[in-house]
Amino acid sequence: MGAGHAHQLYRRGDSPVHGLPPHTKLVAVLGFVLVVVATPREAVWAFALYAALLGAVAARARVPAGFLLRRLAIEIPFVAFAVLMPFVVPGEQTSVLGVSLSVPGLWGAWNILAKGTLGVAASVLLAATTELRALILGLQRLGLPSPIVQIASFMIRYGDVITDEMRRMSVARRSRGFEARGVRHWGVLAKSAGALFIRSYERGERVHLAMVSRGYTGTMPLLDERPTTRAQWAAALALPLAALPICILGRTL
Repeated sequence: MGAGHAHQLYRRGDSPVHGLPPHTKLVAVLGFVLVVVATPREAVWAFALYAALLGAVAARARVPAGFLLRRLAIEIPFVAFAVLMPFVVPGEQTSVLGVSLSVPGLWGAWNILAKGTLGVAASVLLAATTELRALILGLQRLGLPSPIVQIASFMIRYGDVITDEMRRMSVARRSRGFEARGVRHWGVLAKSAGALFIRSYERGERVHLAMVSRGYTGTMPLLDERPTTRAQWAAALALPLAALPICILGRTL
């Protein structure tokens, strides 16, 4: 898998959450998201408790609230979609500040915002406490098909390489006086994209041949074979297990 690759969402630290095995955190986040999704949208109080649980995890991981809130900006497109629902969804109407809004649309918007925000927040906390390489190793430990794990691993390794290649091509175009100012320049950009694809493909062929010459047979060795203790699993699963009774209560009330 090679050396670790830092990413913008990762926040270095030595908290207990950082120290948990990555595959246990992946299972915990998946379980938490499933519990949140299964909660009826009418149980507004339940989503407040879920947010409190995530806040406790963030405090335990020493992830500042400002860091978490800034990363939540990724869900803005979903927020924009949710804002439109009260205006376009048919059904019973209600007046809010003199504006007629759809009641089913309001509930639908709340459902998307509440569950989407909690899911994104849980994912951000996972990324903030787990290196990208460790996430790939976690997927490998969970038994994800080897080709998918290898593709993800190479994407991480060579993503920056391809980006640098694209940046050098852009510098070369600008040094020759080129500036994309309209449709008539799309042909040049398309040729650049084609050249980048060919270079990337050829690089992949060379890397594959180099791996085969070193004994690669289609599978990568499992680099992290340390056993996971019951205490680590219990610490990781504390989040979804704490959220589960809230979901059950919300569905019964």
